[in-house]
Amino acid sequence: MRWWDIDPVLDLEKDLFPEDAWSRGMFWSELAHARGPEATRRYVVAEADGRLVGYGGLAASGAGDAPGDGAGIVGDVQTIAVARDQWGTGLGSRLLTELLRAATDFECAEVMLECRVDNVRAQKLYERFGFEPIGFRRGYYQPGNVDALVMRLDTAAEAGPPAGSTPAQGTDNHG
Repeated sequence: MRWWDIDPVLDLEKDLFPEDAWSRGMFWSELAHARGPEATRRYVVAEADGRLVGYGGLAASGAGDAPGDGAGIVGDVQTIAVARDQWGTGLGSRLLTELLRAATDFECAEVMLECRVDNVRAQKLYERFGFEPIGFRRGYYQPGNVDALVMRLDTAAEAGPPAGSTPAQGTDNHG
C-alpha cells in the first residue's frame, strides 16, 4: 500500500466498517512506519479490473521493534478487508498469506489479531491458518460496543507448507 491507495482504501473501509472505519490519518500513520530499514509495518492491497478490492496490514513490535533484534517480536494483524463482491474468491486467504510472510520477514515469534465476535466468516479463515482463540476484549469495537475475539498464531511452531493453503472466503476483519 502506498499513499495513493488511501482514498480507495477509505472507500472500501467505509463500506465494510461504517461504524468504526479508520481515518485517513490512521492509514497515513501506519504507512509512515512501512518503509525503510526500521520499518515495523507491512500493508498490502489487491486490485481487480483496475480497482482496489482488498487490503491488509501487519505491525511488528517488541525486541527493539526492528527485524533481526532477536526473539520476542510479535506481529499484529491490524486490518484485513475484502470487497463484498470478492467474498468467496480466496482473496482474504491471499491477503493473510502475504501478512504472514511479512511476519516471517519481521521474525515474529507469534502473530496476534482481534476479530469481531459476530464475524464468523473471518474467524473461520483465521482458524484455517492455525490461529487459536485466547480471549476477549469487551467493547473493543466502538461506537457499537462490540466485543473482539483475540486470536494467536505461534509462528515458531509452524513447519512445512504455509498454514491455510486451502482456498478461503474473503474476510472483513479489522483490528
